[in-house]
Amino acid sequence: MSWFKKLKSGLKSSSDKISDGITGIFTKKKLDDATLAELEDLLITADLGVDTALEITESLRAEKFDKEVSEEEVKSFLAEKIAKILAPVATNLNIDNTEKPYVIMFVGVNGNGKTTSIGKLAKNFRDDGKKVMLAAADTFRAAAVEQLQVWGKRADVPVFTGNPNQEPASVAFQAIEKAQNDGIDLLIIDTAGRLQNKHNLMAELAKIKNVCAKKMENTPHQTILVLDATTGQNAISQVEHFMEVAEISGLIITKLDGTAKGGIVVALAKKFDIPLYAIGVGEGIEDLKPFDANDFAKNLVGL
Repeated sequence: MSWFKKLKSGLKSSSDKISDGITGIFTKKKLDDATLAELEDLLITADLGVDTALEITESLRAEKFDKEVSEEEVKSFLAEKIAKILAPVATNLNIDNTEKPYVIMFVGVNGNGKTTSIGKLAKNFRDDGKKVMLAAADTFRAAAVEQLQVWGKRADVPVFTGNPNQEPASVAFQAIEKAQNDGIDLLIIDTAGRLQNKHNLMAELAKIKNVCAKKMENTPHQTILVLDATTGQNAISQVEHFMEVAEISGLIITKLDGTAKGGIVVALAKKFDIPLYAIGVGEGIEDLKPFDANDFAKNLVGL
């Protein structure tokens, strides 16, 4: 199955919600206040966010109020407006190997798909000819280390592990040293899944970042936050909390194939000026791809 078809299939729950809602709303020939209010409510319940819903409906009002409008016209209008909101954050994740290794630290709440995203990303870069290594800095859960090792094997890349209960920052430090010695192009550091309200865990995350910078200046070069689309609006508070302790340089959004809350991608783009590097729409190792604003917008509204 092509990526576009996977995206279409993955977003079906979200697009059905919006598409069916539009079909139910646009039964009148002319666009009036009541119809616009219903559309605004639909977009809010689809997790696009209040600000986005208001902006889109006001734009539709300005162009089409008291004019005849079909549901297909509305879908096309929505897709165009959504793509415009998403375009500034649709960014490729590029690796600068002026100095090796390029270091990426992954952060996120337990269960968001962080470790699986690391494995998929590692596979993508390895296929592009990069020499990749993973580092298991979630040292207090043996299962987390084992999971990263499984994904390392799938991606055919080495995994650096410390000792059980070793200080995570120490593992990160040693991993950078190992990567430097081995001529690694890309080092991806997996951290413990952190609840954003646990201040001690957040402090540990900041420590890892500081220790990396001591070993190699300006590292980590990127700190990527992985978000689970099924959490809907809760993803916004996760971004806010993680931004307090780390300079989040990019996002990856997972599990878009298992939710009707795909609109959260639009809400995040509207609220935060943070690059969205990739989205996940499946469990397979090939199911994490760069984010395309136009493709996403069309599929979200059912076009």
